[in-house]
Amino acid sequence: MNALHTPIARRRLLFAGAAACMAPALARSPGRAADVQAVLADICAPLARDHDLPGLAVGLLFEGRPHVLALGTTARQGGRAVTPHTLFELGSISKCFTSLLAAQAHVQGRMDLARPVDEVVQALRGTPIGQATPLHLATYTAGGLPLQFPQAVQTTDQAIAWLAAFPPDAAPGAVRRYSNPSVGLLGHATATALGQDFTTLCERTLLPVLGMQGSHIRVPQAELPRYAWGHDPDQRLVRVNPGVFDAQAYGLKSSASDMLRFLQAVLDPDRLPAGWRQALALTTTPRYRVGPLLQGMGWEMYPQPASLQALQQGNGPTLVLEPQPAQAVPGAPAPDRPPLLNKTGSTFGFGAYLAIVPDRQVAWVMLANRNWPAAERVAAAHRALQALGVVG
Repeated sequence: MNALHTPIARRRLLFAGAAACMAPALARSPGRAADVQAVLADICAPLARDHDLPGLAVGLLFEGRPHVLALGTTARQGGRAVTPHTLFELGSISKCFTSLLAAQAHVQGRMDLARPVDEVVQALRGTPIGQATPLHLATYTAGGLPLQFPQAVQTTDQAIAWLAAFPPDAAPGAVRRYSNPSVGLLGHATATALGQDFTTLCERTLLPVLGMQGSHIRVPQAELPRYAWGHDPDQRLVRVNPGVFDAQAYGLKSSASDMLRFLQAVLDPDRLPAGWRQALALTTTPRYRVGPLLQGMGWEMYPQPASLQALQQGNGPTLVLEPQPAQAVPGAPAPDRPPLLNKTGSTFGFGAYLAIVPDRQVAWVMLANRNWPAAERVAAAHRALQALGVVG
């Protein structure tokens, strides 16, 4: 059996066991819904005020039900009321979707996650970065690729040329350095392997499979009224700027309602076609231990019980901006509890956060049209989940 596939059965058993443990909770009184909404309001309304968030949409999967709280406006001047269907920029949460497409290409036999990426991207043949695998790219362990491309790199050809000339400062798998170029190249390789444009693959294949027809990389003209405006520190209206490999690394726009469909698929992958279930299991398998976190494909994970301190450290500037030693996670027996999954995402005018507690069948999404500190996003989610008895 391919080593990349060995965690799948174990992972699916974990999810199945979690669902069985939650079965009694699914039958609880409908009156609990009002209590959940009250918790969301008590935590999120002051949060929006204290951090001067023009708009905020929070989604929660809890006890088998979706809950959404929508606050504020899509623009501070002339905006509409935020709803569960308002589009926000996801920023780097997009990396989880890019990784899922890459994993699906692996399941289809079109791109091997464990083989050098230069087998797919011919222009990288014989280069150091070409020897990194798609799995290295998805886990930011390809050899020290930086957070961003240099400003002079503006086209795909320039990006590939820059990557071909890049001198790694570590062997693949030795160091984790959070990187947009890393996942950008992953998405480019995936699209090359599948013979389609990346944005088309995402919008016409991936998002429909997940039930996310209201989400986009390129927001259609007819959908622009749903697309919130971001706000920069001076309260100017902003949206994400075009950039090389932007669609792959930080380009997705989605809503609280659509993101709850994605989170439900992570919690209950049996609702997906078999190949996509396998792909999802590949992305949520821990690959490297890096400080307090376990790095998966796009996802970051934390052994349970996950403390607020660990979550804030893992989402803090040191882990985002500085190279960290990476230790490969062996195919060891599954832990008693599956790890907590999370991912932050930011653009210049937006800030988002996802958290999933698989064994409690609980998931959280927070979307705001202002970039506010990741530590505060994490703390707000932790407070809410603590109030609901999900985390200690």
